Amino acid sequence: MARTSNRRRLTVTGLVTAVALALALSGGPAQAADDAAPPPLTNGFGLTQVDTAVGGPVNFTITVTTPEVTGRHHIKIILPSGYYDEPNRRYPVLYFLHGSPDDPVRQNYPALTMSHSMITVIPDGGARGWYANWLNQKTRLGAQNWENFHLKQVIPFIDANLRTIPTKKARAVAGVSMGGFGALHYAQVRPDLFSQTASLSGDIDLSVRSMDLRLAVVASVTDALGAICGSSSGACDPENSPYKPGVDSDALFGSPYPVFNADRRWNEVDPAAHMDKLAGIGVSIYVGNGGGVPTEPEFWLEGAAQHVKDSMDALGMPYHYVDYGDGSTWGTQCDGGHNGGCWEQDLRDLIPRLERAFAS
Repeated sequence: MARTSNRRRLTVTGLVTAVALALALSGGPAQAADDAAPPPLTNGFGLTQVDTAVGGPVNFTITVTTPEVTGRHHIKIILPSGYYDEPNRRYPVLYFLHGSPDDPVRQNYPALTMSHSMITVIPDGGARGWYANWLNQKTRLGAQNWENFHLKQVIPFIDANLRTIPTKKARAVAGVSMGGFGALHYAQVRPDLFSQTASLSGDIDLSVRSMDLRLAVVASVTDALGAICGSSSGACDPENSPYKPGVDSDALFGSPYPVFNADRRWNEVDPAAHMDKLAGIGVSIYVGNGGGVPTEPEFWLEGAAQHVKDSMDALGMPYHYVDYGDGSTWGTQCDGGHNGGCWEQDLRDLIPRLERAFAS
């Protein structure tokens, strides 16, 4: 996967800093127009707002279009409750990536609204976007450059419009399921952007050791409903599949089959194989065991998480690792499965830790 050149990174960083400084000198970005409405945000960085923002002044959703990804896309933004009371204060940002086939507007975890010291941004990752720039941009789905959308557009857009601290030290990326892959992947391809990353029940091993997870990704791309109904983090209705239309299995990362190195691109983006790229970044991994039932996705994700842990142990890396097993000691709503009850408890553990890291 092509990397952004250092010169390009410096140019984008300089532009964001200049815009943020200008906005600060003029009274600060995104002041709420009134006590009940979301704040006005200015288009830029390839994003164009459409429709009307929905929600209130500190918890709202905008809809944008971008040449990088076909269609309209939600971005949910959660501001600290005191955001407007301290107009000179700036905040770190958590970018939270949803699972498949979900949407930002359904990310209603109470834990995400509890922080008084950071902004949370939940961008659309598509039903099966996999937080990547797809190899084939000419399928029936049209443009599928999710990585560009998030890293080159959403982040500078947020920094220009809100009172963020636009530095690596003040950014974290975390996600559930598909978003867990995205969180580690983004921190690996752009370690200059994030100081913390976290996977909550993430598909974080796409190697042949976890071929079941690789094929679950392929199933989402091709709309193989039989596999998807047993592996998605959202509702699955075969009569109204969120994975339609299905496209070729090679569209995302090329051939997934380990024959004559045909699957090299899958290995290049496999988080478990590249944990060395996260040196110096805080890593948190949360997973259950699905009650030991093979038909429960968490059963397989536990193995993937263990592979990542083994990689970090071999590298001598520090990390925060929680395997809550059947969930019996992990909050009151976790059963060890692939569900929101466990992820809420994960977030209740993660968010205070992020706040302490940002404040250190």
